Amino acid sequence: MPVPADPTLLHPMPGQERVVLLKPLVKSPLIEVGEFTYYDDPDEPTAFETRNVLYHYGPEKLVIGRFCALGTGVRFIMNGANHRMDGPSTFPFPIMGGSWAEHFDLITGLPARGDTVVGHDVWFGHGVTVMPGVRIGHGAIIASGAVVTSDVPDYGIVGGNPGKLIRTRYNQEEIDRLLAIAWWDWPLEHLTEHVRTLMSGSLEQLETAAPAKAE
Repeated sequence: MPVPADPTLLHPMPGQERVVLLKPLVKSPLIEVGEFTYYDDPDEPTAFETRNVLYHYGPEKLVIGRFCALGTGVRFIMNGANHRMDGPSTFPFPIMGGSWAEHFDLITGLPARGDTVVGHDVWFGHGVTVMPGVRIGHGAIIASGAVVTSDVPDYGIVGGNPGKLIRTRYNQEEIDRLLAIAWWDWPLEHLTEHVRTLMSGSLEQLETAAPAKAE
């Protein structure tokens, strides 16, 4: 019987310390990551929480689904990076201390876009930047160097700065079928039996392989 991969291993690829699974790595209560989502970095992959999730002071969360692939240098800019823009200066004087700190109310309660949410099976190319509060749909591809400033639809391909939707990987009827299949929720044993179909099969073959749903 086929044996599933282990989602609890920090380094899933023998001899490749640059690749880490994020679920067993991440400790912050403000970051949620699904099983088998990985990050690849030749320098400091285990420093993902501090090097790749920036200005994360809360309460907004970063939520990443299962089976996502993050290339080197993918960064999530969180809402703590925001500055006031309604006055002559954008400089955050109160954080410098002294009597300036008496005006801390001027930098609290800034508008926020909420949590940053990434769906399942999303592929991020090298050097992608994701701005605060963005929602990226299932099956999306984000091209190398893209700056994602707005929501990305399911199975969308986005590139550029600011990121623009290039096209979708499937038409809407096919996307609806893929979302109904939701292969990322399959039991690992069943998924393991159909890896070849997931990677190279047709949509029809994937539908045939899907486990029967309980009535």
